Amino acid sequence: MTSNTTPVLAEALAATTVVLDGGMSNQLESAGHDLSDELWSARLLAERPEAITEAHLAYFEAGADVAITSSYQATFEGFAKRGIDRERAAGLLALSVGLAREAAEQAHAKGVTRPLWVAASVGPYGAMLADGSEYRGRYGLTVAELEAFHRPRLQALAAAGPDVLAMETIPDTDEAAALLRAIRGLGVPAWLSYTVAGDRTRAGQPLEEAFALAAEADEVIAVGVNCCAPEDVDGAVETAARVTGKPVVVYPNSGESWDAEARAWDGRSTFTAAQVTRWRDTGARLIGGCCRVGPEAIASIAGVLGSAASSA
Repeated sequence: MTSNTTPVLAEALAATTVVLDGGMSNQLESAGHDLSDELWSARLLAERPEAITEAHLAYFEAGADVAITSSYQATFEGFAKRGIDRERAAGLLALSVGLAREAAEQAHAKGVTRPLWVAASVGPYGAMLADGSEYRGRYGLTVAELEAFHRPRLQALAAAGPDVLAMETIPDTDEAAALLRAIRGLGVPAWLSYTVAGDRTRAGQPLEEAFALAAEADEVIAVGVNCCAPEDVDGAVETAARVTGKPVVVYPNSGESWDAEARAWDGRSTFTAAQVTRWRDTGARLIGGCCRVGPEAIASIAGVLGSAASSA
């Protein structure tokens, strides 16, 4: 749970801009870990948990205030495919929160003095399928079926005591509606972050409609976008802030594109720290990076936000 010396994240957002971490998978791969598996980084929860702690620590030392756990692709169904029963799976979900807490403790022991928070990652249904459908949505499931899928995992993560639930990379409004129903009564705040293309969700719904779903949800302390091109962030920040009145969360990809056939990244990074102050001025209060954004970029973001705060 949040320590007595760490302010509640929602309260901190009223006073400052918080730096999120970067991509977990690219940090693990850069350390030599093979993630070519349907469980992706979640596989290391069972096999190399210390590697996850090291990845979180690298981001904390780079300037991140929030660690997003390695549970994005961790589900009861996905673990079951690997022969892991529900009790063990629940333990691994809780472990993802514990490893981030451990990294925060190590960071404080190494001289980091600022507050550090843990966001428990809740990826979309499509992440469990591991077929790219999280970037399309429209799974053919009802809102009730999606709620039934998400709620047990949300309960397991909430019981582990994160500071916030990160409902992230959500491709369509049906899944967002299911998640907003599933978090009721859990006692843990959440943010809702869509993956988008231009001014629409990946499933094609207008962002005004998508963000409006969370406007009256008391559990939701921030709304925004992640796992998208940096160029898609500007309009989304303005829309999210205007429609909901809530703090905005943004953590785009590097701007490179994934070649599914070659299983490799292509193009060049278009993510620059110079974009950060513009997002901040438009309403973003949690800013970081997603795929292919590493500790060096997070350090740049922390530097820009620190400079902006000191000159304000």
